[in-house]
Amino acid sequence: MEKPTSNFYLTAKKMWSTAIKAEPLELKEIELQLDLHKRLLNIFQAGGHYYMVFNVYNAELEVISPGIFDVLGYEPAEMNAMFFLDSIHPDDKNYFISYENRSTEFLNQLPLSKRGSYKYQHDYRIRTKSGKYIRLLHQILPIEYDETSYYRSLVLHTDITHLKPEGTPCFSIIGLDGDPSYYNIQDTEIFTRSYDLFTKRERDILKQIVEGKSSKEIAIELHLSLHTVNTHRKNILLKAACKSPVDLIIKAINQGWV
Repeated sequence: MEKPTSNFYLTAKKMWSTAIKAEPLELKEIELQLDLHKRLLNIFQAGGHYYMVFNVYNAELEVISPGIFDVLGYEPAEMNAMFFLDSIHPDDKNYFISYENRSTEFLNQLPLSKRGSYKYQHDYRIRTKSGKYIRLLHQILPIEYDETSYYRSLVLHTDITHLKPEGTPCFSIIGLDGDPSYYNIQDTEIFTRSYDLFTKRERDILKQIVEGKSSKEIAIELHLSLHTVNTHRKNILLKAACKSPVDLIIKAINQGWV
């Protein structure tokens, strides 16, 4: 791998280093836990997607799933962290650094028992191998950490170009298992818990709607009756002030609700 020379990469690496005070575990110890962590991400996949393991200590990508080829056109071996960061749209790089910094700030103030209880997400445009830009939803879950440091994260990238072809990047911190969430956080905003429009069950169904699943598929997935799912769908549309599922999906992406 070439010696990093990208100023943007070095800026990001310096920012990430604020979360580290010791060396991480060997990668093989983390790989054994990947399937569990992928389930914990509680993510939606509303388009082409792939996952990665990011080593915060080295500021490098250790694992890249083959799905990156279908989304960006690159084989995993062609990609490293510096190349990836330099492929982000120039107008979105400041957002990326700001949002990653806010994520690190938030993580650092959490007690150990809560460090795995949140996922962090924002979006940005990135250049594919063919030269065109697509919009990725960048979802992050810490998977190796202790009382003082944050060593590795599981990252899921989903192509949401069809849902958000343009607009300002959005940053949210979403609590898992009932922890408070912070939606569409602005750059200068203090962390204030967001009012949650939806119940936990409605949020589960909202994720399924964004994935494009039918009421029947949602009912099977969540072990609910079709009538119950349809009732929840109507309530979700009403609370979100949306007239159609398409409007709901677009709003959910733009507001960082999922």
